[in-house]
Amino acid sequence: MNLKEIKTPADIKGLDIEQLSELCTQIRQALLDRLSRSGGHIGPNLGMVEMTVALHYVFDSPSDKIVFDVSHQSYTHKILTGRAGAFVNPSEYGCVSGFTNPKESEHDFFCIGHTSTAASLASGLAKARDMKGGSENIIAVIGDGSLSGGEAFEGLDYAATLNSNFIAIINDNDMSIAPNCGGIYANLQLLRSTDGTAECNFFKSMGFDYKYVAYGNDLRTLIDTFESVKGCGHPVVLHIRTQKGKGFAPAEAHMERFHYGGPFDKSNGNPLNISSDESYTEIFTKHMLEMMKQRPDVAVITAGTPGAIGFGPEERSLAGSQFIDVGIAEQDAVGMASGMAKGGVRPVFGVVSSFLQRSYDQLSQDVAINGTPAVLNIFFGSVFGMNDATHLGWFDIPLVANIPGWVVLAPTCKEEYLAMLDWAVEQREHPVAIRVPGGSVLSKKRAFDHDYSRINKFEIMRPGSKVAIIATGTFHSIGEDTADLLASKGIEATLVNPRYISGLDEEMLREFESNHSLVITLEDGCLAGGFGEKVAAFYGTSAMRVACYGLPKEFRDRYSVADLLNECRLTPQQIAEDTEAMLKTLAK
Repeated sequence: MNLKEIKTPADIKGLDIEQLSELCTQIRQALLDRLSRSGGHIGPNLGMVEMTVALHYVFDSPSDKIVFDVSHQSYTHKILTGRAGAFVNPSEYGCVSGFTNPKESEHDFFCIGHTSTAASLASGLAKARDMKGGSENIIAVIGDGSLSGGEAFEGLDYAATLNSNFIAIINDNDMSIAPNCGGIYANLQLLRSTDGTAECNFFKSMGFDYKYVAYGNDLRTLIDTFESVKGCGHPVVLHIRTQKGKGFAPAEAHMERFHYGGPFDKSNGNPLNISSDESYTEIFTKHMLEMMKQRPDVAVITAGTPGAIGFGPEERSLAGSQFIDVGIAEQDAVGMASGMAKGGVRPVFGVVSSFLQRSYDQLSQDVAINGTPAVLNIFFGSVFGMNDATHLGWFDIPLVANIPGWVVLAPTCKEEYLAMLDWAVEQREHPVAIRVPGGSVLSKKRAFDHDYSRINKFEIMRPGSKVAIIATGTFHSIGEDTADLLASKGIEATLVNPRYISGLDEEMLREFESNHSLVITLEDGCLAGGFGEKVAAFYGTSAMRVACYGLPKEFRDRYSVADLLNECRLTPQQIAEDTEAMLKTLAK
């Protein structure tokens, strides 16, 4: 069967085992062709080919509902549900999301890009089915790496109490993004080594029926197993061992490197289009390794994403016990950082912006109320970060900067970032979050202040009058270019680097009222609840005109940075045009 002929899962129902095996071969080849050209999640999808084919062969989607945890392993599912063109036609590679998306297909039930959610979502579907008197199968596909997340336990904890059909598939490839971390994995290892017969069984202890499948890339075994639980009237866990990166030797041998990546050479797995430019993750890693070498009281924490903060296997080895991976558990990472800071050491939690959302309660309760000097480095908190709807880095300013006690810093370049990082680690008075700049590394090759203890004191970079441009973090360069354009037209704007985005320099803002009529704010984040709104609220009853520039409160998916900045009038030319028009209006 040609992949392009598959419009629904029903199209594969009549195939025999040999035809299904050939289908798997075609799918794996299509995945390798696309992934090698456009990048994406490599290992997770290659390892899930047989399981996904078997799922759709046995179950009846969309009547039966399959929920993929994270859903970064759903490419084969998309091929089988009418979206094969996006995997076999290069011109269509960008036409579908890298995650499940209900806007694309009735076979996708949720837009999911964060981990540990499938058990909760699927248990909700099961409860709704039971309340409505339905009988469809509900299947949650959960990677073993996801089990370290608190919601995965919470979802399974409730699902085990259902007196009805609930099938949890634990896709166990003995790997998260990096090697698994956490006590639960000792039990998974025990279960694997005993073919699932060990008396100590985490899932049985919760009340689940349990089946172990040692050959999770064998179609016949998978089909038989799924047939045995289809329509079952109670919660069951299928613990299925698979091979991450199955069928592509480099991905099987280097599972961490091939979890996600850009284009690569199919003949040897070597990456293509390698940039020699320095990155902020490299800067962070190099600086922290040097700091940890000098200071045994400093530690770096990650929540299951060491590569995202620059700590690959070599760097982790160099850091030794001063590098801590808590698994996919941001709540634990923040709470642990608070405890470590209280205990007198210096924890630095490096975290991807959108993943930080999972730890809001700990940011507030465990850290802020207790005043512990934990340090966060927030990566990809930028329009220049990830552009999937599930991974947007626009929302961390409103998230963190509005919690009392947190000092949130927005460096404008490499040198300022390192100065802020040094101060954050050294000081003992405040919890500090640093928004690591987005985009290409900008170096200003000058010294920056290393003391930020005068909280909320802004810095004037260029004095002027009439208009003040307060440009934060990554967008400070837009402010600089805007000021240059205005100067070329005879308007000498005041340019401000606020440095702090969790509070205001009220003294400076009051001084502006004497010789400025317009204040412009620029922020690399969501306008709603962001920095600019604080400035606008401060001037609320005054005559000062305030114009805030930033990003919309929307879930944009796979956007073009240039198009979005243009739409939001965030180019220097547009801001300068708007400024001239506003000044003319104010002069009347």
